[in-house]
Amino acid sequence: MADDAAVSAADIARLAGVRRAAVSNWRRRHDDFPKPVGGTASSPLFSLPEVQAWLRGRGRPFELTPIDEAWQRLRALGDDLDLGARLASVGEYLADDAEGPDDPGLRALISRLAVNEGAAETFEQLCDRFFEAHARRLSTTPTVYADLMVRLTGAKGATVLDPACGFGSLLLAAAATRARGQDVDPDTARIAGIRLRLHGADTEVHASDALRADAFAGRLADVVLCDPPFNERGWGHEELVGDARWEYGLPPRGESELAWVQHCLAHVKPGGAVAVLMPGAAAGRRSGKRIRANLLRAGALRAVCTLAPGTDLWLLTRPAPGRRAPATVLIADTTPDDLEQVWQDFLADPDVGERIIDVLDDDVDLTPSGRPGGNDSGADFLAAQRVFGQIGIELPQLEPASGEAAHTTVGELVKAGALRITHAPPRTADGDEPVLTTDDVLLGGPPTGHAAPDPAAVFAHEGDVVASVTGAVIVHSGDPVRLGPALSRYRVDPELLDAQFLAGCLRAADFPVHSASTRIDARRLKVPRHPLETQRAYGVAFRALADFDRALRQTAEIGRDLVRLGFAALAEGRLKPGGG
Repeated sequence: MADDAAVSAADIARLAGVRRAAVSNWRRRHDDFPKPVGGTASSPLFSLPEVQAWLRGRGRPFELTPIDEAWQRLRALGDDLDLGARLASVGEYLADDAEGPDDPGLRALISRLAVNEGAAETFEQLCDRFFEAHARRLSTTPTVYADLMVRLTGAKGATVLDPACGFGSLLLAAAATRARGQDVDPDTARIAGIRLRLHGADTEVHASDALRADAFAGRLADVVLCDPPFNERGWGHEELVGDARWEYGLPPRGESELAWVQHCLAHVKPGGAVAVLMPGAAAGRRSGKRIRANLLRAGALRAVCTLAPGTDLWLLTRPAPGRRAPATVLIADTTPDDLEQVWQDFLADPDVGERIIDVLDDDVDLTPSGRPGGNDSGADFLAAQRVFGQIGIELPQLEPASGEAAHTTVGELVKAGALRITHAPPRTADGDEPVLTTDDVLLGGPPTGHAAPDPAAVFAHEGDVVASVTGAVIVHSGDPVRLGPALSRYRVDPELLDAQFLAGCLRAADFPVHSASTRIDARRLKVPRHPLETQRAYGVAFRALADFDRALRQTAEIGRDLVRLGFAALAEGRLKPGGG
């Protein structure tokens, strides 16, 4: 064993039989714990002999297992940047009796492990340690997702393609008879191919970008499974404008996931199943609504199901010629444990899904979370009832004032340097950058719009007043947010003007609007003259009124849902009259 072998904190935890947190505690509490000899600040490496000596001194000696000794020998052969290539060379040695690593001792150890545990198991254990060592920068499909996608598509034992295969997790889960994969990283593709070959699959894995250099052009699989990279802007939008794969529409620059969806559909046989993990935003972005609509009309998109916050699973089928397009689609906010049964129920009775004609509106929003009536109407009613009962509404305490305050105008405040006004551009192009809309300002919610990046875009920062042409006004808090059309930003000098006070004055006024109705002309609006401390007191009252208004809106909205759900639950027999 080389004296310069280095181990990570995760390695130490595994070898010592403790949790990772225990290693962190040792480092923090014991000044004599070995110092890092390499790695980074977030992923340090420690000398294995020093760690062994330190643990031995505290009655925690350990001996390296043969697989851990092989791993440490492999890691000590060079820099971690080339570790993937070295791991692949070990795999090729196991799979093809190739020359293998330079270290004769490592080759001998690997050979003994292969005899005792099997070549496939030996390589899988080395891969597990590699994934653990690079957990911060490597992303592998969770096993629970991979197994679920295989079951939902019937991929077990079929000819399966994964065009963004990574290390082959989905293809391995499918136990594909013929495994076809592609990955842009050469070492990753090598490792995936080796894993599949060692598991006995007829394997073909290419190292290239599937969107730009399709290695399987014109070839079809029984099933396509894919966990593509999210939010990639450089996916080849310009060079692939006329590509034949875009049967359902040219994917917008910011919608690389819709390019992957169509690539997958182009590579599955008619009637074949496709499962793609997608970011939650892809179900509702306005820039992708045309493609979503076309997928629905053709009957290609069969289900959009939330597995976890921010992660959806899209289930698709390549339409077979002459087959009538289905009338419903499954849109479900569920869990991996429940989805299989939900999917089977939908296949048995498609009417439990949503009518496609109903979701083909202006937005074609297929976001599962929060869809009214999507699950048990009785449970939804009871949940809404509990929320309704928790809303506390209190009016701010106000009292009579003596006389009227003197006034200035917004324009005079601008001239005095107390305020700067900036209007958002009147138009935006489709894209995926979050944008605050006039409705968001009215409801006091997060940004729901999306647009392409624009150097002229206007952003509201903490403490900025945002006003819309409809008269809605908020004081922004939190991270900077881009303003959409018909919004204006009022940035105050906090030493001269209170933001909540200004927001209340703007809210109280009837906005004169330019003839184009895209900008507020607020410079003539009157603002009471008050010292800063008095402004702040008024600002507190204005904010309380705004909170009261928002609570009323929420109450009305929940109340409408409560009534609708109550009717539905009674009519469907999910609830019955109570109280005797």
